Amino acid sequence: MVRLLWIALVAAFLPACATESANQPPPAQERESDRGPEIPPDLSGLNEPEPRDEPLSQYGNPTTYEVFGRQYAVIDPKDAHGFTEEGIASWYGKKFHGRRTSSGEPYDMYTLTAAHTQLPLPTYVRVTNLDNDKSVIVRVNDRGPFARERVIDLSYAAADRIGMIDKGTASVRIEALSVTYDPSAPRQANSADEAPGHAAQTHVKGQPAQSALAHGRLLLQVGAFSEQANAEAAKNRLRHHDMGSVSISENGGTYRVRVGPAESLEDLDAMARRLRDAGFNESYVVTD
Repeated sequence: MVRLLWIALVAAFLPACATESANQPPPAQERESDRGPEIPPDLSGLNEPEPRDEPLSQYGNPTTYEVFGRQYAVIDPKDAHGFTEEGIASWYGKKFHGRRTSSGEPYDMYTLTAAHTQLPLPTYVRVTNLDNDKSVIVRVNDRGPFARERVIDLSYAAADRIGMIDKGTASVRIEALSVTYDPSAPRQANSADEAPGHAAQTHVKGQPAQSALAHGRLLLQVGAFSEQANAEAAKNRLRHHDMGSVSISENGGTYRVRVGPAESLEDLDAMARRLRDAGFNESYVVTD
């Protein structure tokens, strides 16, 4: 399955589904190497997300964008209500776990999420496996799949829920259940509404991003190196660009260079912009 991270979309600030390179799609053998966990967990108790109206994500919603020479148009939020589609679903898992999605949120294969090429981010949809009539509600927060014959890429957990892990693909029907809106546009509030900017269900490995940020645990990973000297060189370069707190985390002989932690969602966005301006286009959100 094809996953991208800021491939040809960097100029449009569209961090699409993750890969190892910001400029080239992953080699075919790497795309084929994605898999689920070695020991499948029991996900039967995982609650489906509750569909709700959310503000439009700051990332991943250009009017149009291009991948592999093909143009895609993001559906206007006003036209997304009632959207339906049938086609082939695929899924993505361990290879991309923790990497940044097109909406800027980390991908968590154990949550019920999905990637779609055109639906506004985020949108809640019901996905029904037409082969066994099993269905699941997912929150679309990523872009893809970019294979022409596929219409949606499900998280590992969502694919497990509708019984398509072993086969890898399934014929599905997609039905949009929520309306994404522009928080800058006038909107009549009611007692059940939350203020724009606080309604987004941004999660980091099962917990709200605001909660994670309150504990200072969100960082942007800029690179991973097998040699400590290369990591130190990247750290020095980042400091030269006045990126603030820069750290190196070592695990299993791999040295990961990280910026942060962020003090707020606005701080996280500002950090990402500064990194792009300095030429670091491969950063993604991680937790410490």
